[in-house]
Amino acid sequence: MKLRKVTAAAATALVLSLTATACGGDGDSDSADTGSGSGGGDKIKIGIKYDQPGLGLKEPDGSFSGFDVDVATYVAKELGYDAKQIEFVETKSADRENALARDDVQFIAATYSITPERQEKVDFAGPYLLAHQDLLVKADSDITEATDLNGKNLCSVTGSTSAQNVKNDFAPKANLKQVGGYSECIAGLQSGAVDAVTTDDSILAGFAAQEQYKGQFKLAGLKLSNENYGIGVKKGDTETVNKINAALEKMVSDKSWDKAVTDNFGPANYKNEPAPKIGDIVK
Repeated sequence: MKLRKVTAAAATALVLSLTATACGGDGDSDSADTGSGSGGGDKIKIGIKYDQPGLGLKEPDGSFSGFDVDVATYVAKELGYDAKQIEFVETKSADRENALARDDVQFIAATYSITPERQEKVDFAGPYLLAHQDLLVKADSDITEATDLNGKNLCSVTGSTSAQNVKNDFAPKANLKQVGGYSECIAGLQSGAVDAVTTDDSILAGFAAQEQYKGQFKLAGLKLSNENYGIGVKKGDTETVNKINAALEKMVSDKSWDKAVTDNFGPANYKNEPAPKIGDIVK
């Protein structure tokens, strides 16, 4: 086999190329800056939901939309990343704490309610939205209170505490139907198979705002619980928490927060709470 000479210049170029690759300079390496909180790296991985219209939704063309997506994009920009540097990672509810612990994502914006139990495992920036458990019913429904659900069919997803809370505290004679996802509940509400769907009002508003459901549903406007949505960060990463809090405050002050609410929930006539103050957890 014939060997070719490697010139000194070529050898130098090879060393420089390998050094750049080792530093993650190609933007595709797993060693790209995703967890230091310093910003300005090759990319940033952010956990969101893929299946919640109005909050976190992966569109058929591969793009992402929703209030959580808008908040996450704004925060990432303030951390030094433009939209092309963001990699949105689907983060299901049951895996959120693990995703942060494994450094799969730098932060999570995914209808992530701040609770004492979760605060033992992760740190939170925010809150950035105060939601409430509510009911979604047909536009012509006479259901106005949770007690009206006695003898009615109430839908929520398997494993959710929302429907059980209604049954335990307000309507013990409600017929509870649990399914795999909220889309199934919405389909049941549309067909008349169920009389109401319950979960956070922000999630319900996101579905109601979809074009295919326009004018068909309404929120009952109840406040059956307080859900303080925060941005989850790996436990102990105080630097990133502080930077995200500063970004959230700026988003509110420059009215980008209001625009995101209107853009994502407006068609559902969602009567949202004012933007919460950082650290103000409503119990």
